[in-house]
Amino acid sequence: MELNKDLLNLNGKAAIVTGGAKGIGSAIAYRLAEAGASVMVADLDEEAASKCAQDLTSKGWKAISLKVDVSVESDIDNMINTTKDHFGSVDILVNNAGIYPSKLIKDMSLDDFEKVIHTNLRSVFLSIKKASEVMKTQGGGKIINVTSIDAIHPSMAGLAHYDSSKHGEWGLTKNAALEYAEDKIWINAIAPGGIATPGVAAMSQGAGAEQMAEQTKLFMDRIPMHRMGDADEIAKVALFLASNMSSYMTGEQIVVDGGVLLR
Repeated sequence: MELNKDLLNLNGKAAIVTGGAKGIGSAIAYRLAEAGASVMVADLDEEAASKCAQDLTSKGWKAISLKVDVSVESDIDNMINTTKDHFGSVDILVNNAGIYPSKLIKDMSLDDFEKVIHTNLRSVFLSIKKASEVMKTQGGGKIINVTSIDAIHPSMAGLAHYDSSKHGEWGLTKNAALEYAEDKIWINAIAPGGIATPGVAAMSQGAGAEQMAEQTKLFMDRIPMHRMGDADEIAKVALFLASNMSSYMTGEQIVVDGGVLLR
């Protein structure tokens, strides 16, 4: 039986966190690095990704950053290859990058819909496919997909494209877990509820801020814990799934929502 400290030890592991520069992504990068993993912070915001990696290395941990548009296949190839070249392996992949613009179907163009699908779902398919090729040669790995409670139940009107992508991501998680179990690649998901992040704050201040504020109030009223979650509360679950604490889990989705789906 392993000791607790050994179960959570990620020394010698290399991890990729997409959308890793801010919010949930940076919190996950922090927890994985703290546990000993070498972390690739991959994000479209190159400056923020670099700052996140610098913050991690300033604590004596191992981290690098890379500008990555997950909707572009060549960027995903470069992300996988750069991580392997720099750290020697790809052991953990966290598919966290995602967008959630609010727009009703009646106002939504095909381009609006496809942009969200490409960023939130197509990217996860490509990342799983390409990371697993490396993981197979290493004897296994861990893949964590950050979905949403919207993969289970819609939270509000205006997120049809987002909900479609997250339902798809959950289905992809289960089927990929089935396919790659023989290769000792465990694939699970985390479904966050309302989490206080810079992205959520920005939506509350931009166009449609008044409508978003009203939707947020209605959502808050549904949370039994009566508060939004913190990014680190998702990161701690990611650490659990990345570590040997979850050694007999694959194809599962852990809901972290303060109890909102109980309503």
